Amino acid sequence: MPKKPARKSTSPARRSAGANVRATVSREAKAAYGEVQAGVKSLERAIDDVRRGLAKAEKQIEADARRRVRELRKEAQTQLGVLKSRQRDAAKTLKSLRSAADESWEDIKRSADSILADARATAASIVDRFRSAIGG
Repeated sequence: MPKKPARKSTSPARRSAGANVRATVSREAKAAYGEVQAGVKSLERAIDDVRRGLAKAEKQIEADARRRVRELRKEAQTQLGVLKSRQRDAAKTLKSLRSAADESWEDIKRSADSILADARATAASIVDRFRSAIGG
């Protein structure tokens, strides 16, 4: 078996130079280094806290948005029911206008115009509320 070459040992002068470099770091520098390390760890914890808080806030915002959408859908269904009712009233008025022989056309027309104007105002109000609810 071949012999391994002998390892060169570091000269005592070199060893003491490295030791001297380490030894020349003052206690204040070591303390400052420790404080910086502690500050870095503190920042890491703060960043983790911010990330966790952000994730929690995102979940809360998403839950609030889903809840608001459900409320808007429910309100829309209610308002659509109101509009359909107004539409039925207008249709009844139109039907009575066709069969009216005794009544004044003017009264019936005024009544129909009033019902249609009310329905249009209600529809416009609904559209405005939903636009403001979604930020549009």
